[in-house]
Amino acid sequence: MCGLKLNGTHQLLAYADDVNILGESIHTLKENAEALVAATREIILEVSAGKIKYVVMSRDQNAGRIHSVRTDNSTFERVEEFKYLGTTLTNQNSIAEEIKSRLRSGNACYHSVQNLLSSRLLSKNLKVKVYRTIILPVVLYGCETWSLTLWEERKPRVFENMVLRRIFGPKRDEVTGEWRRLTNEELNDLYLSPNIVRVIKSRRM
Repeated sequence: MCGLKLNGTHQLLAYADDVNILGESIHTLKENAEALVAATREIILEVSAGKIKYVVMSRDQNAGRIHSVRTDNSTFERVEEFKYLGTTLTNQNSIAEEIKSRLRSGNACYHSVQNLLSSRLLSKNLKVKVYRTIILPVVLYGCETWSLTLWEERKPRVFENMVLRRIFGPKRDEVTGEWRRLTNEELNDLYLSPNIVRVIKSRRM
């Protein structure tokens, strides 16, 4: 990844053909967009205006609503959120939607391997390794920028406990003899690795 440094900060981030332009105002954003279009023309490349979106991140929900970014006879669409390098950016600068998105991806990954996680042919230690090497990285993609509230911490913990219950299975009650699902505390005792929230916090930038 590289960037164009203007006024002491990186206002243009580029990775392969994904480019992110930053600006403190619509005017600055337009100037940077025009500079990008001009620079690409010099190397015989063309910016696809139809794929360009922009979002205004502000506590004022009406900020930028009466403006549009237009350059070279093309008008860029304003959206409430968009994905950049697999991460969801929102106009509220909130990670709630990003966490939901990562958990959806993790859930899809979980369902693709759930037969392995419930197989009697695999040891529980091997199943835990499947979780940590296949499912967990999908959920934690980009988590270095997450700053979790207590409410947001609950969602990944619920997801992880669901996966661990599949791995460790139910437990027979010593008194009644009936099978029951493991409590969160019992899962913590069986899962010898740091829980998902601790992992997120340890990776925070």
